[in-house]
Amino acid sequence: MNKYIKVTFIAILSCIQLGVAQETEEDDLGTETVTVTKAYSPTVSDAFKIKSSPIMNDSIALQKKPIEYSIFSVPVASTFTPAKGKASTVSKLPPPELFNSYASAGIGNYGNTTAEFYTSRALNRDERLDLGLNHNSSRGDLDGVVLDNIFSDSKLDASYSKRDRDMDWGADVALQHQLYNWYGLPSSITDVDVIDGIDAHQNYYMGEAAAHINVEDAIFKKADLKYRRFWDAVKSGENRVVFNATAQFPVNDETLDVNANIDYVNGKFKNDDINNTANLAGSTYRNIQVGINPSLTMLRDDLSLRLGVNLVYGVDTENSDTNFYIYPAVTASYRLIDETVIAYGGIVGELKQNSYYDFVEENSFVSPTLEIAPTDKQYNAYGGLKGQLLPNLSYNIKAFYSAENKKPLYKLNPINNFRDDEKGYFYGNSFEVFYDDIKTLGFFAELNVDVNRNFTLGVNAEFLDYSTETGNSAWNLPTTKASVFMDYQIGKKWFMGANLFYVGKRQDFSTTVVQNVLPADYPATIIDLDSYLDANAHVGYRYTKQWSFFLKAANIANTDYQRWANYPVQGIQILGGATYKFNF
Repeated sequence: MNKYIKVTFIAILSCIQLGVAQETEEDDLGTETVTVTKAYSPTVSDAFKIKSSPIMNDSIALQKKPIEYSIFSVPVASTFTPAKGKASTVSKLPPPELFNSYASAGIGNYGNTTAEFYTSRALNRDERLDLGLNHNSSRGDLDGVVLDNIFSDSKLDASYSKRDRDMDWGADVALQHQLYNWYGLPSSITDVDVIDGIDAHQNYYMGEAAAHINVEDAIFKKADLKYRRFWDAVKSGENRVVFNATAQFPVNDETLDVNANIDYVNGKFKNDDINNTANLAGSTYRNIQVGINPSLTMLRDDLSLRLGVNLVYGVDTENSDTNFYIYPAVTASYRLIDETVIAYGGIVGELKQNSYYDFVEENSFVSPTLEIAPTDKQYNAYGGLKGQLLPNLSYNIKAFYSAENKKPLYKLNPINNFRDDEKGYFYGNSFEVFYDDIKTLGFFAELNVDVNRNFTLGVNAEFLDYSTETGNSAWNLPTTKASVFMDYQIGKKWFMGANLFYVGKRQDFSTTVVQNVLPADYPATIIDLDSYLDANAHVGYRYTKQWSFFLKAANIANTDYQRWANYPVQGIQILGGATYKFNF
């Protein structure tokens, strides 16, 4: 039905259109005038659009069937290899070139000369050989000194070391020669013939051999053995053997250390004591010490405590004298304020073995007629504070009180006009060892400043008060000591340093031997030694990596002080030289 209606409607429209067209063709068009009253402004009408989602009016609506998808996963080997990242390089200074050897030499006024050589060679990965040589001498004359005052000190050291997986060991040898003169003649000796006949030269010789071993991760930790032979030009001789060993045991959370020690010394002096009018016989000495020192170390946060005791058995075989000593060995430290304030203290004691060699090292003008005996250091009780006030400023202050029996003091030998020994040391120009029981109260303070990595400065001072058993002065011991030191690296080429020493007043006394009179009754005169200040400095220039030059000055103030009675020192001393580094 709809189809027929549409066809009829189209036919009617076609007939009407044909009639209108025929009527128009018959009319006369003619001429007309058109007046435009408005500009043409075309517009576009919206077109009719079909809806994207038309409404469905079908009587049957179909249901969409859900579709399920699945994949079949197969592993595939990847051939992709990521490229490694490369860190950016940072420019840095090349490491300094190191040399295994150097040689140094210098010369100055008073005929002063110095020479030094050192080399350290790796024989292989685990073995090393070190060799060193030192020499210092002077041949200049001192004003007002009538005897020769030359001196010389030369020492050769060699050491071998080997490191294994769990231990290291080594051996050392040393040879030394020293030449000194007893030039400190009292002003009362004025006879020219006597002075011309004095042979004041003294030569000392030393040979030493030592060995050591250190073990890791074992109860036995380390041991060392040393033998030394020392003798002089007047047939005095000494032998010394020292053995030390250490073991360590864990005790719960603490550590127990046990140190064992054997110290043996024996010697002989050909010449008799200068207090005797005749040189009839010399003297011999033989002392042995056997000691054990157990100590328990405890660490508790800011507290470090060591509790120990020092047990020593001493034998004087020449005098058939034996003694057993018990000494305290207790030390502790406690951190009060981090690293700013650390309190520390302790009380320790020991039996100190004295020897001819040690006395010569401290005072080269002793006579070859000494009495050698050990010193009983009963205790040294001390306490103090140390720490860092600033990152570059550290300090240390301490007070102590000690008691020592048979402490050796140096004092002038008497003038003995009855002696005619081979060497001229009996004119009041040499020193003997005088033993006294001394109690010492002391205070010590120290300050160190690191202004920067190139400049350091330090100062320290010590004040001492002595109480002797004999009631005498503590001969040749100062009551005040102080020092200042400084090191400065000036750029890459220049460097310098300086030190200043102050030693307070001391006392000695001079006597003259009287026949058939006890030494305590000899006529004596007290000698007051003034305090002195000794300033020293050095400056150096690194010309190349291998060559450098130095200039040293000693006793810059040119003071005519006496370190020992009747022994003036050289005035201002200037010494210059060069150092060469190389691989050998």
